Amino acid sequence: MLFNSVEFLVFLPLVFFFYWFVFNRNLKLQNLFIVVVSYLFYGWWDIRFLLLIAFTSLCSWLSGIWIEKIRSKTGDEGVTKRKCQWVAGGNIVLNLAILGFFKYYNFFVDSFVYVFSSIGITLHVSTLSIILPVGISFYTFQALSYTIDVYKRKLEPTQDIIAFFAFVSFFPQLVAGPIERATNLLTQFYKPRSVEYNEMVDGVRQMLWGFFKKIVIADNCAVAVNDIFGNYENYPASALVMGAVLFAFQIYGDFSGYSDIAIGTAKLFGICLMQNFRYPYFSLNVIDFWRRWHISLNTWFVDYVYIPLGGSRKGTVVYVRNIFIVFLLSGLWHGANWTFVMWGLYHGILMVSLFLMKKYCSYYPSFHSSVSIPVTFVFVVLGWIFFRAETLPMAVDYLSDLCSVSLFSIPKISGINNVYALVSMFFIVFMLLVEWLNRDKLFGLDLKNVKKTYIRYGLYGMILFSIYFFGNNSSDFIYFQF
Repeated sequence: MLFNSVEFLVFLPLVFFFYWFVFNRNLKLQNLFIVVVSYLFYGWWDIRFLLLIAFTSLCSWLSGIWIEKIRSKTGDEGVTKRKCQWVAGGNIVLNLAILGFFKYYNFFVDSFVYVFSSIGITLHVSTLSIILPVGISFYTFQALSYTIDVYKRKLEPTQDIIAFFAFVSFFPQLVAGPIERATNLLTQFYKPRSVEYNEMVDGVRQMLWGFFKKIVIADNCAVAVNDIFGNYENYPASALVMGAVLFAFQIYGDFSGYSDIAIGTAKLFGICLMQNFRYPYFSLNVIDFWRRWHISLNTWFVDYVYIPLGGSRKGTVVYVRNIFIVFLLSGLWHGANWTFVMWGLYHGILMVSLFLMKKYCSYYPSFHSSVSIPVTFVFVVLGWIFFRAETLPMAVDYLSDLCSVSLFSIPKISGINNVYALVSMFFIVFMLLVEWLNRDKLFGLDLKNVKKTYIRYGLYGMILFSIYFFGNNSSDFIYFQF
């Protein structure tokens, strides 16, 4: 079920009513209700998806129970540790194998065949018609974090299977994050929630801002972006620049918009989700960008990959190795395509270059934010070309076509798409202005400290007006495919 759908507009008020006015007196029933409606929300795409998420949830819950049972028995500490490693490792391998099969089987088969064909060996290996379950990467990583945290004794394993299933499947963040940790989200299902009026109002504000970024920014940008990237050979370099910039705001509006809707929706049910974006296009450098973009995924890789590999504690060589491992895995996590791998490699190179410059250059220039922010944005936009391109050759062609004297021409695209581009650019400027003025807040439309009522409600009215008259609502959320 899509947030930006009529079905969700019916679904959400009904769930809200039953959650607070029917099941609120019994925590177990309230959590069970969350599981049922979350499975309804997820199964709306394809009921077969429910088997996978239920299997992932059950295996991860049982792994925690099993680890606790092993530890409760007295015996040799070394043997106990090895048994726990086998249980945790088995669940991790099982879940990654499921993720790998559904998401990467055809990718690796095609790549394997291509490598051999390049040296003159023809292999006849068939691919499969595999349906990629929506959001499988998100809930798999969320479940894995529980197993790892239990193994590392950061969290006590839960006996409450209903609370655990609610943790894995909680519908606002189920298909596109934030990727929550059990230490934050699971523990909230252990205790009764109460109706907090101010939190709910705040949640509605954040949802409104998320819908604006998705429907007005992202979906209008998508029309022009699809035209430019689909016909890039026929456009001047100036139009290609516009296409890359619009895609940067398309993916930001799309993904951060989803996160805002998810976090705001969770507040309606007394649940606090982690911040997933912190105004990434105001970053001072690439390192700062990755502290602000898809925070839940980046901190996941830091905690469960980067730090266990040694982080930056074991010298420059190990640090460089770890950075490349993390960003290559991050690129591959985003999709089964070499364009995503190259996108990850590109950002790994930027991160390492910045680190080495700061460490070894005797004079490392420090620029004012008015310079460093746009320079960082340019580097990020160039990376988004790899992310958006369908193939690596297309990305290379697109980048090479930017190196043309037509770069200084007036960017024009065909027909009605020009209108979408102009509408997008107008609202992008509006969005950036609002977020810059509120950059110290958790989200752009956090206006509760604005004293003048007419300013707050005037802005709410303008946003509702723009959603109604300029909203496109023509595409799914980009990160559903991941």
